[in-house]
Amino acid sequence: MLKTINTVGISLALLASAFSFSAMAQDKLTVGVDTAFVPFEFKQGDKYVGFDIDLWNAIAKKMGVEYTLQPMDFSGLIPGLQSRNIDVAMAGITITPVRAQAVDFSDPYYNADLLMAVKSSATGINKFSDLAGKKVGLKQGTAAATYMKAHVKADYVEFPNIDNAYLDLQAGNIDAVVHDSPNVLYYVKTAGDGKIKATGENDSVLPQQYGFALQKNSPYTKRVDEALKALRADGTYNKIYLKWFDKEPK
Repeated sequence: MLKTINTVGISLALLASAFSFSAMAQDKLTVGVDTAFVPFEFKQGDKYVGFDIDLWNAIAKKMGVEYTLQPMDFSGLIPGLQSRNIDVAMAGITITPVRAQAVDFSDPYYNADLLMAVKSSATGINKFSDLAGKKVGLKQGTAAATYMKAHVKADYVEFPNIDNAYLDLQAGNIDAVVHDSPNVLYYVKTAGDGKIKATGENDSVLPQQYGFALQKNSPYTKRVDEALKALRADGTYNKIYLKWFDKEPK
């Protein structure tokens, strides 16, 4: 009788272990994404593409998890994590002390700063201080918007979508757009049509690092960091970086 009970106990323990492993293997995360931040995440045809998309896909494979993308405005990403409607958020999210009080961040995966986009014919805007008194477009809820409003007195217009800010610049409704450097450079290269240029390269005011944001005290934060470290070690990170930025990371 004792032998039978022990056998049953062992069987139940093995079953519980198998169930636990199966549950982990079948984790499916909801990943919030702002799909209008080229070249990090944007829609091309019926697919989402970009540096963040490729990098997260590689991280998810390393972690052994499945995921679905949840498109949303940038300003809704942190609240989405706080309300636990999403598990992860990505959109070139700058790691800041204030945000880190509300959510977890992965290790940094990209270094950026700010640039200005102005009309190619503009001659009086070369430094960020030249924006004083000008009409300037910003993306709502970003670290760039917070920094600029605190340091340069200008007439700011905030947009939920940075593409609309660039359109207003093209139309002459604003004097400049200030945003993260990779996005400004990508816009000038792909859609500026020679009419828009980037400036402020030697006047960078906000060195910043991007991280994947997760729910506070998320069980996945450490696993994301481990996967990211592995991708750097095996060269996958460098390949993805080269694909989107035409250069090796520093």
